[in-house]
Amino acid sequence: MIQQLLVGVVFLLALVYMGRMIYRQLKPKKNGCGANCKCGVDFSEIEKNLPKAEKL
Repeated sequence: MIQQLLVGVVFLLALVYMGRMIYRQLKPKKNGCGANCKCGVDFSEIEKNLPKAEKL
């Protein structure tokens, strides 16, 4: 009886741990930089410096 109870508690703790890991992976970041906002990257001159595509 005690062994089954201990195995059940360990199993429930493992489920909580896995659920917490999945939740933390899916929730958005608070600082904004991890939310794919590109706030630290300047893309203003990329199109200007690209070489022209040659026509075939």
